[in-house]
Amino acid sequence: MIQSHNAATHQNVVRFITAGSVDDGKSTLIGRLLYDTKSILVDQLESLSKTKHARVTSLDAGVDLALLTDGLEAEREQGITIDVAYRYFSTPKRKFIVADAPGHEQYTRNLVTGASQSDVAVILVDATRVDLNTQPSALLAQTKRHAAIVHLLDLRHVVFAINKMDLLDFDEQVFHAIKTSIVDLSEKIGLPEPTLIPMSALLGANVVNASKDTPWYEGPTLLEWLEALDTSPQSEKTGLRFPVQYVARQDGSASDDFRGYLGQIESGSIHVGQKITVLPENREATVSKIYLGNCSNQNPASANNEVESAQTGEAVAISLTEDIDVSRGCLFISAQDPTPPILCKQISADLCWLDSEPLSLSRKYALRHTTNTISAKVKAIKQVLDIQTLSHALETHPLTANEIGRVDFVLQKPIATDLFSQSQKTGAFILIDEATNHTVAAGMIREALN
Repeated sequence: MIQSHNAATHQNVVRFITAGSVDDGKSTLIGRLLYDTKSILVDQLESLSKTKHARVTSLDAGVDLALLTDGLEAEREQGITIDVAYRYFSTPKRKFIVADAPGHEQYTRNLVTGASQSDVAVILVDATRVDLNTQPSALLAQTKRHAAIVHLLDLRHVVFAINKMDLLDFDEQVFHAIKTSIVDLSEKIGLPEPTLIPMSALLGANVVNASKDTPWYEGPTLLEWLEALDTSPQSEKTGLRFPVQYVARQDGSASDDFRGYLGQIESGSIHVGQKITVLPENREATVSKIYLGNCSNQNPASANNEVESAQTGEAVAISLTEDIDVSRGCLFISAQDPTPPILCKQISADLCWLDSEPLSLSRKYALRHTTNTISAKVKAIKQVLDIQTLSHALETHPLTANEIGRVDFVLQKPIATDLFSQSQKTGAFILIDEATNHTVAAGMIREALN
């Protein structure tokens, strides 16, 4: 019953991110979606119409729609988005959570963060900045970079919004020239056949309402496309995955003190009486009690929280019948798991390098995988993606800010991991500079090397 409720909730809520270069119109597009779906309060509109930093002499109510998402003063002054802004709106068919990610190359880390939490990517392309004098037409480097990142993160649905078509008189030939470039881009990086929508976010053409200026376009508007998406949960490729985040104990004064292992179920399900294996020590145990919630401010053993089973996405505290050594970073899986995680000390991974300092082959980094943090060292840089040509450079070099490449790591001790193609939760990691404590890269595990 709980499972079907979760499935219905997931199906009705769509999380999407807008990506693209600076000034491609991402913030304006989100503002248009909010405005045309009547998701803006009257006082919000009045406040925006009085702002002194309006960037657009709008043809629509004198409102700069981009200001609906650019909440920081610095964003308004510079006319760019700096931080990821989240907005919520709903239609009679669905609810939406939308992330407006910065388009500037400097803020690629914000894009990666927003995209990793989304089901759908809307990649904007400013039609006026595509070089139509080449064959195929030349797209901006940021468009290619964002498409490559979206592919690496394996987002399930991608749509290209060809924006500012009003400035090109909604020319059908221009749209088809850009479409040829997008198809070529998608084939090179491995994206599925793309969906393209010609639009003007400023004028609202094909965003919520169909435009009479594009009679040659017979596809859906962006909102219609989002409302019709199939976002039902895909069949899980992994069984139970429960990384232990925290071990909760009472004061240790009694032999029957409560001991619970807290965390979130990343995939699969668990039930009382189930035999599990605790990795990486490979010890078997039996589930004795399950409590919903992480219970940080209350007794985890409260009878009100006790359940017989729990599912993917639920935060729980789990007690075991056997008294075995379990600590933060351990992973619970089913004892009968037909496709268990791989125990390995060397991995090959795709990295999005996010730090201003380049990747160093001579130093160690902290690799945070699920709830586990271990020391890691680069063994080899195997490939670096050339954003301009979308090919892998013949000669590799240490990754610099916003570059993408495949890197082999040697780990201080083995981890229990799935490949990213099997699980985005247990097949991904972040890399941390131990000296500055900055997150320097996001990684997707592609191969276990031992």
